[in-house]
Amino acid sequence: MKSPDIKKAVQIYYAKPEIFTDDIVELFSVGKSTAQKMKNHVRDVMAEKGVKVWLPHSVNTEVAFEVWGLNITDLETRLKKLQRLGMET
Repeated sequence: MKSPDIKKAVQIYYAKPEIFTDDIVELFSVGKSTAQKMKNHVRDVMAEKGVKVWLPHSVNTEVAFEVWGLNITDLETRLKKLQRLGMET
């Protein structure tokens, strides 16, 4: 899995309680088929945890970030540091 765009990751995390395949494509710069596989894995974990999906074809953003190993606190810290250095992506 490719590293996500930090700014997009923070924006998506706070703007969207549920994400779709197109969000995953944008976040990781992967194809739709890879994004769908990533989303399916999140759905499996959501089912194990008893987390419901509210919109068809979406997954819970918080669970998705957890499954993909994305720590929002760490991403925010990195984004702030990039902004202070004038290197924001």
